[in-house]
Amino acid sequence: MEDMLFYDRMQFAFTITFHYLFPQLTMGLSLMIVYFKWKFLRTQVESYNNAAKFWMKIFALNFAMGVVTGIPMEFQFGTNWAKFSELTGGIIGQTLAMEGMFSFFLESSFLGLFLFGEKLMGQKLHFLTGFLVFLGSWASGFLIIATHSWMQNPVGYEILENGKFVLNNFSALFGNPWLWPSYLHNQLASVVTSSFVVAGIGAFYLLNNKHSEYGKLFVKTGVVFGLVSSVLVAFPTGDWTAKNVVKHQPVTFAAMEGIFETEDGGSEIVLIGQPDMENKKLDNKIAVPNILSFLTYQKWDAQIKGLNEFDEENYPTNIPGLYYGYHIMVGLGTIFIALMILAGVLLWRKKLYKTKWVLWAIMFMLPFPYIANTTGWYTAELGRQPWLVYNLLRTSEGASPTVSSGNTLFTLLGFVGLYLLLGMLFLILVGKIIKKGPEIVKL
Repeated sequence: MEDMLFYDRMQFAFTITFHYLFPQLTMGLSLMIVYFKWKFLRTQVESYNNAAKFWMKIFALNFAMGVVTGIPMEFQFGTNWAKFSELTGGIIGQTLAMEGMFSFFLESSFLGLFLFGEKLMGQKLHFLTGFLVFLGSWASGFLIIATHSWMQNPVGYEILENGKFVLNNFSALFGNPWLWPSYLHNQLASVVTSSFVVAGIGAFYLLNNKHSEYGKLFVKTGVVFGLVSSVLVAFPTGDWTAKNVVKHQPVTFAAMEGIFETEDGGSEIVLIGQPDMENKKLDNKIAVPNILSFLTYQKWDAQIKGLNEFDEENYPTNIPGLYYGYHIMVGLGTIFIALMILAGVLLWRKKLYKTKWVLWAIMFMLPFPYIANTTGWYTAELGRQPWLVYNLLRTSEGASPTVSSGNTLFTLLGFVGLYLLLGMLFLILVGKIIKKGPEIVKL
């Protein structure tokens, strides 16, 4: 049973990790495309219009990859997690169906019109189609996170005699206190990813003396969006999300921060350390006293419960993974803010485009928002374990009892091989678009 559960979780973890590489760019990029198109309507400067069409081509490839890699995850609800689907389908099925019917079709329909309908519709309607693509992508994220938030903090439900969950308060699903902080945090994190991608490609053009006009436009736009979104991801949305964890999942918060023992007189914030699960302590830690208490409760001496306060059977099942995932996310987020502040100051002083070492830093930083987003999701998912629905349905109770570990491992290896090929194809196609550049994009 343990092997089966392990491979079920590994398969879903792999497929969703690969899948989310694509939506995290499209959600943020859709906002920036709307910005480029809006600037074109206001200024009639053609470079803004070309930029919008250039990035929509990359958006379309990401969207297609997101669709292809998203479908297998839904099948896994019926294969690997049939019991979970049977018990909770009356609730999560509603939000997932809404995501498919409303958001996905809105996004895909108007994406085609944006790509191929500019001359037919005119510029104002073309802008409207871009805005509707943005609306669809952000609505899709909202409905997915509404599902995720219910699993983290179940509300508005009742449990029937047969053990099935049913929704008895539809508005509670969308008024979940876990939902809005998580949604805003996630969406702004996707803007961070798109900002670094746009700025990184712009820096690549400037460093190679190719498409310099667009290089400057992309760097400027990426830095402005990146500076604002990087700060907002940390505060207030990151702060709200962390306080939700403290309130609703205190054992998760203790594991995230590496608090093994409750501390009197205020809790320190650990900058660096390695969890020692055998001795229940952090090794080689570097910490700042009382800061965590102040950030959490705005009181220097506020007490934060340690893991010793909770039953071990309710501990997160992978405390080191949760701890490292959380600290990698926070550490990278801090670097993003610092780099974007530096780039923002240089941009304001009109020195950014000639400061090559900063352009190199922006370009090489391009993959790291993907890592930060991924570890952020790992933090949320590992933190909820050992529960599928927090405090109500354990992960071991939701797996399909008739699917063997061998079958799951075999299909997992198949996914790894197939996604490797898809990933290589995607990079080749995106590379060709970037190499051609915006100046010769014709739609």
